Amino acid sequence: MESLSEQIAELEKGLRVRARQDEVASRLMTIPGIGAICATAIEALAPSAETFSKGRDFAAWIGLTPKQNSSGGKDRLGKISRMGRRDLRRLLVLGATAVVRWARRYGPPAGSWLARMLLKKPPKLIAVALANKLARIAWALMVRGGAYQAPASGAA
Repeated sequence: MESLSEQIAELEKGLRVRARQDEVASRLMTIPGIGAICATAIEALAPSAETFSKGRDFAAWIGLTPKQNSSGGKDRLGKISRMGRRDLRRLLVLGATAVVRWARRYGPPAGSWLARMLLKKPPKLIAVALANKLARIAWALMVRGGAYQAPASGAA
C-alpha cells in the first residue's frame, strides 16, 4: 500500500509539472475547481474546442446539460443527461463539489451566483450546476485564450 501511494504521488507530481508547462492546461487551472488533473484530462480527452459552436455544446458532450422534456412551447428541464465523457464529468463535478464545500465553510463572495444558489438549493445540485458552468468556462478559455477572471460581484 505504501509503495502504491509513493507511485501515485510521483505520478501526480509529474502531472502537475506537465500542467504548469502546458499553455492550455495552465490557463484552465486558473478556473476555481479545476486543478492539474482535470486540466490535463480536458486537454487530452476533449476534441478541439473549435469543434463545438458554443459552450453548451461542450457541456452537453461531457454530459452536464439537463434533458429537455418540452411540449407546447413550455420548456421543462430535467436531470442531467449523463451521456458523454464520464471521466471528465466526474472530475468537473468533484472540482465543483470542492468549491461548494469551501463556499459553505468560509462563505461565498457576496452577491455571487453561488451565494444565491446556496440559499435555496441542495449542495449536490449546486455542484452539478457549477460543473456545467466550469465546462462552459473551460470551453471559452480554450477557444478565446486568456485566463479566468472572476465575475464582478452581483454579476453572473
